[in-house]
Order: sequence, then C-alpha cells, then structure tokens
Amino acid sequence: MSRRPLREIAHARAGDKGNRSNVSVFAYAAEHYPVLLAEVTPARLKREFGGVLRGEIVRYELPNLNGINLVSVNESLNLDGHGKSWSSLILGMEIEVP
Repeated sequence: MSRRPLREIAHARAGDKGNRSNVSVFAYAAEHYPVLLAEVTPARLKREFGGVLRGEIVRYELPNLNGINLVSVNESLNLDGHGKSWSSLILGMEIEVP
C-alpha cells in the first residue's frame, strides 16, 4: 500500500443544480474502483473537509462506470457558490492505494 493523491488514480467533474452541488469521481482503471469505494466516503469527506463541505453528503455508486457521484446541498455563502472547487479539493485527498 502507498499513500497517494486521489488525482493519480481518478479524475473528477463538478456541477450544480440550484442549491445542490455534485462531484463525480471516476477511476482511470477498473481495478481502482474498489479504492474509490473504500477511501472516498461521505464520513471521510466530512472529517477532512467539514469546514468547507457543509450539509449532508450522499454518495451514489456507479459500478458500470467505475465511478461515484457525491451530492450535497450547498449551504455555504462563500465565493464558490457552485461547488466547482470541490473536484480539486477531493482529488488532492491522500488515499491508500494497493
């Protein structure tokens, strides 16, 4: 196992609809999909980024696409009202990769 930034095994896109923001994270290779499931959880995101990511985070699993979709209500009145910086924030997270 080695600790590496998530961006080394996955890419992400952010979006928003109304007051909901989402980030979809997709593994570059199918063998890294289980790593996404184990490492990128709502509980971990709240623990690491709770000061920035406010409100409930729901994770939808997309096994046929080797990805996950993270959805949250954007309760913040900061400069990133659309949640576009979420993807960079999440991709910088250190994860354990076999």
